[in-house]
Amino acid sequence: ARNSVIQTTRDILGGEPVFRDTRVPIRTFIEYLEAGDRITDFLRDYPTVTKAQAVEILELAKKDLARG
Repeated sequence: ARNSVIQTTRDILGGEPVFRDTRVPIRTFIEYLEAGDRITDFLRDYPTVTKAQAVEILELAKKDLARG
């Protein structure tokens, strides 16, 4: 599942994890949430990212937390 939503390639932002098929860093999404912004705010500002991709990132984080 991780590979379906996260892409890391040296050619894109030096290998920083981005949303697959975009140049939008996952870090930017997390920073929006940390700042109290809504997912819809992020999606408005980064229209190349889909809502499904954003939700999948949160699901992956939830699974990682559940594993401890």
